[in-house]
Amino acid sequence: MNHFHKLVASSVTCLLLIFWAPVNAQLVECTQVDQGGNISASAVGGCIAKTLQEQIGTGHGNKSKYGSAVYLIKRDPARSIRRGRQLFQRKFSAAEGQGPRVNGTSTGDITHSRALGAGLSDSCASCHGRPRGAAGYGGVVQTRPDGRDAPHLFGLGIVEQLADEMTRDLRKIRKQVIRIAARTGAMTTRPLITKGIDFGSITADSAGNVDTSQVAGVNENLRVLPFFHQGGTASIREFVIGALNDEMGLQAVDPVLCKVTDPADPKKKKSPAGFVYDPELDDFERPKVCDINADPDGDNVSNEIDAAVVDHIEFYLLNYFKPGQYRVTNKARHGRQLMDDIGCTTCHTADMVIEKDRRVADVETRYNPEKGIFNQLYATATMLTTDVDDGDNYPLAVPNEASFTVKNIFSDFKRHDLGPKFHERDWDGTVVTEFVTEPLWGVGTTAPYGHDGRSINLDAVIRRHGGEAEAVTDAYIALSASEKRSILEFLQTLVLFPPDDTASNLNPGNPGTSLPQDPSEHGSINLGVLFRIDAEGAE
Repeated sequence: MNHFHKLVASSVTCLLLIFWAPVNAQLVECTQVDQGGNISASAVGGCIAKTLQEQIGTGHGNKSKYGSAVYLIKRDPARSIRRGRQLFQRKFSAAEGQGPRVNGTSTGDITHSRALGAGLSDSCASCHGRPRGAAGYGGVVQTRPDGRDAPHLFGLGIVEQLADEMTRDLRKIRKQVIRIAARTGAMTTRPLITKGIDFGSITADSAGNVDTSQVAGVNENLRVLPFFHQGGTASIREFVIGALNDEMGLQAVDPVLCKVTDPADPKKKKSPAGFVYDPELDDFERPKVCDINADPDGDNVSNEIDAAVVDHIEFYLLNYFKPGQYRVTNKARHGRQLMDDIGCTTCHTADMVIEKDRRVADVETRYNPEKGIFNQLYATATMLTTDVDDGDNYPLAVPNEASFTVKNIFSDFKRHDLGPKFHERDWDGTVVTEFVTEPLWGVGTTAPYGHDGRSINLDAVIRRHGGEAEAVTDAYIALSASEKRSILEFLQTLVLFPPDDTASNLNPGNPGTSLPQDPSEHGSINLGVLFRIDAEGAE
């Protein structure tokens, strides 16, 4: 029986004693908001227990270096996820390197540096958090990194894995086509189909020349890029380092990406979260301060963010909760069937299979009015690791890498042209016409809609579809009013949720409580119960 199952087997009473502690995790650390050492008086809602240096610990490290990021990822993964979550919420100060965005004067050519158009922030959660409390400074403002303002964070690691596996499948087909053409001496064409998604076809001749003119919805190099609405980035780690720089002015030298993108001697590397970067197959985004000494303008500053911060945030996002599903009525079930009937799921593919799941935990969140307290949702967490004793004081928590069916994601990760109503003008005057199919999970609670937020409700954004989706849109418009409402009712079952307010098997709370606003009563998805290294203390 592994660590997780031993804990779950304990009585609910014991669990409540073990895991309840303030976990609201405000954006500031306790040492920044105390008054004469009296934390409880100055941060009643909770604060981050560790200083930034304590969260960094002994740095990037390795699986044998106690206190390093990689050590925790490999041996205390739930703690690393929690630490990554708090780093994601942390309000960075100017003394810690926050700002400016691009250079000291925030000037330059915006057609060459989009970062000049990014709004400066002091925390990831200031953009990716759900609003709570009064504007400006008000009330109990708990800007957590979950909610209707951050739909794309939910299931982020699943998205990365699906796109990476699809890329490998497509490239395997390319190799097969080249090999067959060479063996037969004849022009050979094969369809590019992975996970049920058709990316067109690819042709090779006997000399090894490849024709990609019939490839559809993906770059000619067959790399599926799932991040950003136009499909621009392959991995979570690249996304994190770019956002820290562009949105927060925090620059990081990364031992993974700096080596992978070394102009003189690039090397294949695997990130602590398991993403494989192969410079022979792809071009990856090079962190700016990898080349600090070669910067003639002096815009790049010294390394402001330790790689350990990047490690924990990457691992946190790899294991980010999937969206949930609210109550499914008969009418909603009918709406789901109608989506198939009129062709919505031609692009918004409902389910996909991950062949080797790199995550360490899965959380399934469903409508449950008996156990759900604050929002009628209840989450069940399951660990996906096996302990391996390698002689260290703490065993390795090795991901099982089992096959996993992703339900209700509703995307094909292809780029599509949905017509001029979706087109977008870039800074340099060019028009972006193709966008990656937006996953629909969470769509019931993420208004307004469209990659630009210009559609005020679900009916409006469906009607906005044109181009490749015009026939499906016409079919939707032709439905009866009742049938349209059925589709909308199903889409509204696909919801996001606040983990700190959602009861779970890790913290079931007190069903029937008359104090649902009290964190000790409404339950949460509290990973603290899964911590393995007690000596690390509170997060």
